[in-house]
Amino acid sequence: MSSLDAQDLPRRLRRVLKEGTQKAPAEVRATPAAVLVPLYYSDATWNVLYTRRTDQVDVHPGQVSFPGGRLEQSDGGAIRAALREAEEEIGLNPSRVDVLGRMDDFLTVTQFTVTPVVGVIPWPCDLRPNPIEVAATFGVPLRWLADVSNRSSSIQPSPGGEGDVTVHFFEPYQGHLIWGATARITLRLLDLVELAAL
Repeated sequence: MSSLDAQDLPRRLRRVLKEGTQKAPAEVRATPAAVLVPLYYSDATWNVLYTRRTDQVDVHPGQVSFPGGRLEQSDGGAIRAALREAEEEIGLNPSRVDVLGRMDDFLTVTQFTVTPVVGVIPWPCDLRPNPIEVAATFGVPLRWLADVSNRSSSIQPSPGGEGDVTVHFFEPYQGHLIWGATARITLRLLDLVELAAL
């Protein structure tokens, strides 16, 4: 059985995530945000759950993302913010998420400092997407995401006009295109999965 399919992957990931995460430097002036990276086990393999935003939202309409958003003062941190946003966006009960840990913070070209929070959810899971924010939820097997033939990147001008940036893409999966910040988080998750297998 591949390490991508091993049922003890969450235990291994928890260990890797506990070894330390980097926060964004204090001097970085960006809006703090958090996303939940949900993993679930189905058909004898691990999958990553994504959402596709509706065309009506103000930020990144129609794009594939993880449930999440900016931190609020009442959240008390990235983990609670990610769980709150997941409940608001896809109706995921926070008590059903086994939080494994936080990934490194990273800065987006749109000036958000994003903290990805990795968690395992039971499957099947009763999700209730908010129709104003979420057009669809879908899962992608880790095995498919780990296949390098399903990935590419390109150099593009930065939105601020200050040099170029590398933009990562995955091939469309069942009509859904994973790219940009969501692809960066996914690639970092795959690095952690590889570390967890050692």
